[in-house]
Amino acid sequence: MFSSSLVSAMSIIGRRGIHFLHKLNAENVPGALIENGQSRLIDASLTLIRESAKLRGELVRALGGAVASTSLLGVPLGHNSSFLQGPAFAPPRIREAIWCGSTNSTTEEGKELRDPRVLTDVGDIPVQEIRDCGVEDDRLMNVVSESVKLVMEQDPLRPLVLGGDHSISYPVVRAVSEKLGGPVDILHLDAHPDIYDAFEGNVYSHASSFARIMEGGYARRLLQVGIRSINIEGREQGKRFGVEQYEMRTFSRDRHFLENLKLGEGVKGVYISIDVDCLDPAFAPGVSHIEPGGLSFRDVLNILHNLQGDIVAADVVEFNPQRDTVDGMTAMVAAKLVRELAAKISK
Repeated sequence: MFSSSLVSAMSIIGRRGIHFLHKLNAENVPGALIENGQSRLIDASLTLIRESAKLRGELVRALGGAVASTSLLGVPLGHNSSFLQGPAFAPPRIREAIWCGSTNSTTEEGKELRDPRVLTDVGDIPVQEIRDCGVEDDRLMNVVSESVKLVMEQDPLRPLVLGGDHSISYPVVRAVSEKLGGPVDILHLDAHPDIYDAFEGNVYSHASSFARIMEGGYARRLLQVGIRSINIEGREQGKRFGVEQYEMRTFSRDRHFLENLKLGEGVKGVYISIDVDCLDPAFAPGVSHIEPGGLSFRDVLNILHNLQGDIVAADVVEFNPQRDTVDGMTAMVAAKLVRELAAKISK
């Protein structure tokens, strides 16, 4: 586990933005000045993602032969978590594990991650810096969406987003659907349905992301797999939106279907969202919400490897480094998911 001093430092960093804004207000800094500063920082953030994506896109196109190439985009956001905010610190830990020398850079399907036509990286959105300036979630979610679109503009790059808590899936899916001009099919692996109307009053809660996605018409089909923590509202919301919910209590019955999925026909493609807590905590203890009785790691890989469909984007979310083991086991699990998704997306 992380030391208590490090956890405390992370907590202090997470509250920094609120204190900064209060200080500005206390000093009677003109609102126009604050707004101007916020806009400049957001513009700088988008410029960084734009130029980074452009550089990667140019490289992949110069190499040739790629129809689709995976590009990582980090969204280190944790403040919409209902319990712990540690997922904000996940993207660098996942990257470190992807390139860890304990394993090689070839995926199970035989693709070489060091080939830019398989995997590139455009960096992180500076979420904390943006929040430091008092930017509210409506605007922050727009920054996430615009950043995803900037990656997608550089054909053949396709975004694989590193969370962050699960609230990021809403602006990412929204961007993908808007950029492609229509809905997608979503495969969502999770212990929870994340479909509350507004969890604890927060419409952007990580427990409400798929309600926002379905309300917006960004998905035709939503398949939720690995569910084992669901209440009456979760089931009612699922029925309201026509969600296909596959609970762990019936997984043995549903296994054959789920390991032979064919998605995306008649829509703009397939989006995959993996909450690391879809896995049994024996495989991935480094999550905020420990929920026993989940999928094995091989169950997840079988579902991913056998899926038929054009994967246009994906995310891996809710890894919490603050809850991981000393040897970083869950970081390696998240990295393996990213590696295999990159191989599945790239072609």
